[in-house]
Amino acid sequence: MIPRYQKILLVALLIVSLGMGIELWQLRDRAHKRLLAGETTSPTRAPEVAPAEQATLIAANDLDNSLLPQMHSLPLPADPGARARAVLGRLLDLYAAPDSTHPVPGGAASVAQVFLMPAPGARASNPRAQLAVVNLTGSFAASHPSGLETESLTVLSICATIRANLPNVTEVRFLVDGQPRPTLAGHADLTRTYLTAEALPSEENKP
Repeated sequence: MIPRYQKILLVALLIVSLGMGIELWQLRDRAHKRLLAGETTSPTRAPEVAPAEQATLIAANDLDNSLLPQMHSLPLPADPGARARAVLGRLLDLYAAPDSTHPVPGGAASVAQVFLMPAPGARASNPRAQLAVVNLTGSFAASHPSGLETESLTVLSICATIRANLPNVTEVRFLVDGQPRPTLAGHADLTRTYLTAEALPSEENKP
């Protein structure tokens, strides 16, 4: 025979369970109604696509350790930081292609963010000078071929490509996964600030 206190406890548990079930059903019903309300009040709109423009990519060539300009048509956002990320993404896609002249895996996803800010060394001659902070992914750095020449070509081509498309960017700093990193893959220095004018191919530095 079941003791009286166990019967009372069982009835209490059943009442609590029933109450919780009703409350969960009401919460689900309210959430469903909010979802339906959002579907009816939010207009259906196609995502905005940036117009295609001509961009200059300064691509590395391992055959002669050169940097050569290439013209590409690609969607370029109006925001300068997003614009820089877009051109760098296309540059790294070139490096990840099977026929690349500078094979580096990773592609566009290797550029996490590009931040632009006033350059610390801006002078009166160029008060709009900017510093670009390029945040690369850890997987890109981990998979990058090691070697002073190949790492330097990657870094310089990034700096030169930014300068070619955003002339006000005079300096570039690098982060990896949002943190400072001594080198790219053991050789190219990522602790220094790079001057974009020095990264451009020599032909473009001529007066």
